[in-house]
Amino acid sequence: MDLSSTFRSQSTFLPSKHNSPSLGLHPRPILSIPFVSPKTPLQPLRTRRLTVAAAAATKKTIEGVSEELNSIASQNLDYAAARRRVRSAFAPFHQQLDHFLFKMAPAGVRTEEWIERNSKGLEIFFRRWMPEPGVKIKGTVCFCHGYGDTCTFFFEGIARFIAASGYGVYAIDHPGFGLSEGLHGYIYSFDELADNVIEQYAKIKERPEVKGLPCFILGQSMGGAVTLKVHFKDPYGWDGMILVAPMCKIADEVKPPEPIAKVLTFLAKVMPTAKLVPQKDLSELMFRDPRKKKMAVYNVICYDDRTRLRTAVELLNATEEIEKQVEKVSSPLLILHGAADKVTDPAVSRFLYENASSKDKTLKLYEEGYHCILEGEPDDRILTVLNDIISWLDARC
Repeated sequence: MDLSSTFRSQSTFLPSKHNSPSLGLHPRPILSIPFVSPKTPLQPLRTRRLTVAAAAATKKTIEGVSEELNSIASQNLDYAAARRRVRSAFAPFHQQLDHFLFKMAPAGVRTEEWIERNSKGLEIFFRRWMPEPGVKIKGTVCFCHGYGDTCTFFFEGIARFIAASGYGVYAIDHPGFGLSEGLHGYIYSFDELADNVIEQYAKIKERPEVKGLPCFILGQSMGGAVTLKVHFKDPYGWDGMILVAPMCKIADEVKPPEPIAKVLTFLAKVMPTAKLVPQKDLSELMFRDPRKKKMAVYNVICYDDRTRLRTAVELLNATEEIEKQVEKVSSPLLILHGAADKVTDPAVSRFLYENASSKDKTLKLYEEGYHCILEGEPDDRILTVLNDIISWLDARC
């Protein structure tokens, strides 16, 4: 039984050329010297060494994997080269995980991954999933992952399901996250994050296998905020948006008081990359299914350290800007949210739904659902959410 409650508007009732070789499970070698953006402040050598040592010392032992893999996972992940090595080492282990998303992944889906430099000079990681040969492609779905995350773990199963339903699915890791270059967990500018999404997916839309087909953008959590910023910058660039537990407004009860916000803003200018913002353990609030929560630890390249100062300020400013502009949301819109989510408030999704100017908008709230409704719910609920996404896409293709 579908326990979700659904709200709908009256009108709905109801890269330029891909020449890089595939990376497979082993990303191609890159320079051993990490790329450092001009906007990433350099630390003194002694400070960097202490940071590396501290990071290794504070890494928790991952149960169920060998000492060798634990040793690999314990290295400092500030730079993409290390994250790529860790991901490559864990790839065979990931394929054996007993998670619904991986077990039910349809056979025949074609996958490919590659790296391209963006206009800022950063290497951006791409991955795509295509229906098996002979299946007509209905449209394109481009993904924006959430804070700290990557498109290479849980989204692998989600993407395979969508691709098997007849869609070309494309994803990138944001700069500073996953397998893309940039200081791990560091957001210098939320606007630049959105600009990079526009730049990379503009190239995807021109690829011959999907050119001219309907294009949709799917954003999860912080990726929902990125998706909305992309929409504000490029209102007619997409045929529809899907937002999953979007971070589009900071609830008043958790928003820092104005004096504290000013202090954070000042400190972010002085030491932007410092990890001084306290990090709460949100794992209990993310996954409702205890078994699936235990598997989250195997997402070894996610950023789970304390939030960097400038990142925190950028996230706060971005949500405040989005809150002031929700009436400008005019694209066909599907919002999906767990009704019991305490990470991003479902009331915020209702606020977005009620204030968006779109004539084609749907809000689904899933009873008892936590934040990760696509990864951390019971199997039948995950399947319900995935089918809701496919049904919405099919109706608009």
